[in-house]
Amino acid sequence: MVDSRQSGGQNDEDYNTNTKLYNPYKDLQLPMQQLYKLPTSPEFLFQEESVALRRSWGENLTYYTGSGYLSGAIFGAGKGFIEGVKASEQGDTLKLKINRILNASGHSGRKIGNRIGVIGLMYAGIESGIVELRDTDDVINSVLAGLGTGALFKAAKGVRSAAVGGAIGGLVVGAAVAGKQVVKRYIPI
Repeated sequence: MVDSRQSGGQNDEDYNTNTKLYNPYKDLQLPMQQLYKLPTSPEFLFQEESVALRRSWGENLTYYTGSGYLSGAIFGAGKGFIEGVKASEQGDTLKLKINRILNASGHSGRKIGNRIGVIGLMYAGIESGIVELRDTDDVINSVLAGLGTGALFKAAKGVRSAAVGGAIGGLVVGAAVAGKQVVKRYIPI
């Protein structure tokens, strides 16, 4: 097949200088800021949501579950890495050592990540329910949610384990809230 540019007697240099590319935005004469007017403040579907100074229950659920799973998976992968290194034997090849480390990291990462993700899911649901019942948002809600989450998470092992789990959950959340207040007060961010 013959190239149409060469058959007409024009070479490549003449062809490139004689043609002009089409610009679809040439006649608009609008700056880019006016072409796309994007909002600079958060948008809300309902007016009541704009008044609230906290995340919605769905945002809390997503945040606590996702951050819990991610942090648990990272911690579990580190723990699995150490277990994999300890499990390697003297005569193992490099490929076998890497396989042990990856298997142990994946197993521990999934296990701990799922466990902490479920704890985050339960905490977010209980906290949102308590906020809805009490119609206030304060430290008591967080501590009660920690108590309920710990008790619910350990409820399958019996009443004593549920009580201990609830106490530990309440103490952990209380310490986290107190630590957050200390950081807000003494560390300028």
